Amino acid sequence: MATPSTDSQHHGLMAKRKPDLDSLSDEQLLDLRMCDLGVTIANSPLKKRIEQLNAELADRDLRFTPHCWLSEDWFSPDEIPGIAIPFYLAHPRLMRLERKQLLEVEGGTHEWCMKILRHEAGHAIDTAFRLRRKAIYRNTFGKTSLPYPEYYQPKPSSRDYVLHLDMWYAQVHPLEDFAETFAVWLRPGSRWRTRYKDWPAIEKLKMVNELMTSLQGKKPRVQCRATLDPISRIRKTLRTHYERKRQHYGLDLPSVYDNDLRRLFSSDDAHRRNVTAAAFLSRIRTELRGSVAKWTGEYAYTIDQVIQEMIERCRELQLRLGASPEETKRDAMILVAVRTTNFLHEGGHRAAV
Repeated sequence: MATPSTDSQHHGLMAKRKPDLDSLSDEQLLDLRMCDLGVTIANSPLKKRIEQLNAELADRDLRFTPHCWLSEDWFSPDEIPGIAIPFYLAHPRLMRLERKQLLEVEGGTHEWCMKILRHEAGHAIDTAFRLRRKAIYRNTFGKTSLPYPEYYQPKPSSRDYVLHLDMWYAQVHPLEDFAETFAVWLRPGSRWRTRYKDWPAIEKLKMVNELMTSLQGKKPRVQCRATLDPISRIRKTLRTHYERKRQHYGLDLPSVYDNDLRRLFSSDDAHRRNVTAAAFLSRIRTELRGSVAKWTGEYAYTIDQVIQEMIERCRELQLRLGASPEETKRDAMILVAVRTTNFLHEGGHRAAV
């Protein structure tokens, strides 16, 4: 029989043993504390993506490599020139849970992950070289001391900002404007001079290009390697994490699309063998976007945002095709056109930061 102390030690070792995430149900996963997930960057596809980011920085002769760690979300802290990456990207089982809980996996593809890494690298290099203290930075992007909004009202037609992350994220705050502009500048083959030549945003890109050229070969002024909220120290459960996230993004509230989508598609058991509404909309997405752009004169990018939200909501509601494909396609085009107009002109769409 083991002594009490030995038994206690055995229990402690069991508690620290890395869980087999693939063998756990969603409910079991949700009851795990984040610090007990046992995931790392080194054993995930994130390792090569970070190496790619560092190679892109080196190709620009920037002597700066942001250190990265896992946390509960994407962010780059003030005074720390590094990047926090959300935990779920370190394991495919956690990515599946993320999609089920929040309808999407932010950064879940290689391309999407690289876009966000370049954006966060913009924040990190800003911190590393104390760029926001420079007059040229403030004159170009605005006052960085402005408070961050909890929500923002995008202006899709504005050409004062680059387009990089979805939902016109450069419009959130001057710091985000810089990070988005840096990301467009950094991406290999972006051809930003041609893409933005007729946009006022070109002046921001020229400023970033000039600023980065002045930093070539220089060591960062801030070289702190600290981390903020690493996953190893977050003791809340995944259940608590997702409850808070869903509340923040309003995912537990009825969608503005629900009634329209239920009329357009079907949840009737008689149609259970039909193609899913999400798959149907995805298949005609390009045609939808082009047709509605011609009808409304709105940017295809804006229309695509509306279609994406509708696809995600159809998936959540488990809707399927209930009428003929041609009839449904015609009605879907009308719905997208109406919703695009509302999205832009009624002021009812706010994006959470």
